[in-house]
Amino acid sequence: MRTLVVVPTYDEAESLPRLLDGLAVHAPTVDVLVVDDASPDGTGIIADRLARRDERVHVLHRPGKLGLGVAYRAGFAWALARDYDVIVEMDADGSHRPQDLPVLLTELARDAPGTGADLVLGSRWVPGGGVVNWPWYRKLISRGGTWYAQQALGLSVSDVTGGFRAFRRATLERLPLDEVSSQGYCFQVDLVRRVLEADMTVSEVPITFVERTRGRSKMSGSIVREALWKVTLWGVERRVRRFRRALTRRS
Repeated sequence: MRTLVVVPTYDEAESLPRLLDGLAVHAPTVDVLVVDDASPDGTGIIADRLARRDERVHVLHRPGKLGLGVAYRAGFAWALARDYDVIVEMDADGSHRPQDLPVLLTELARDAPGTGADLVLGSRWVPGGGVVNWPWYRKLISRGGTWYAQQALGLSVSDVTGGFRAFRRATLERLPLDEVSSQGYCFQVDLVRRVLEADMTVSEVPITFVERTRGRSKMSGSIVREALWKVTLWGVERRVRRFRRALTRRS
C-alpha cells in the first residue's frame, strides 16, 4: 500500500531531520509530507533541503501558523489527490518513534474477515504502551481528557487524544473533512468520533510516547479549553439525538 506520513511542523528545525532519518531506517518505503506553517526557525528551509536529497520527502508550505487541524486537513487533501492508500499522522518533535510505525501499518494491513480496521491508533494507554519522561500533569491531561471523551461521547477507545494514527484512504474519503474545524487534542477526538459514528472500525496498537527533548511543546491552555468545550457540546448533541430517536420510536 502506498503510504504517506503527514508531519505538521512549526519550529521543529532540530527534531525534523532526526525524524526523517528514523523513518528512512524503520519505514524506508513510505513517503513523507512536511506541512510547514512558515516556521520562524527555518524548519521549512531545512525541509526543502532534505526533500531535494530524498525523493520520498515532500514539503507543503503554508503562509503562517494556522493550527494543527488545518495542517492535517491540507495534508490529507494532498494525499488523496495523489492516490495514496494509507495516510499517517505523526508528530515532528520526536515523541512518536519511527520504529513504532510498522506496527500501525501491519495492523491496518490485516485483511482477514472481521479483523480489518478503518483507523489504527497508536495508543499509550493499552497494555504494552506507555510514556517516557512525561510530567504528572501531562499524564493527567491525557488520561483525564480520554476519560471525559469516553463518558461524554460513548467512545470505547483507550487513547482518543493521541496523534500517531493511520487511516485507510477510504476512511478519510467517507469523512466530511471540510466540517472539521477543531485543533490540537480536540481535532484528534473529533476524527475518532466521526469514524465511529460512520460505523467504521478503530483498532489500537501499543506505542511508546517519548517526551520531546528539543524545541518547545505546543500545548497551551487554549487547546485544553477548546477540547473541553467541544467535547461537552458534542456530548450534549449526542444525547439530544438519542432522545429524539427514542421519542420517534415511541410515536
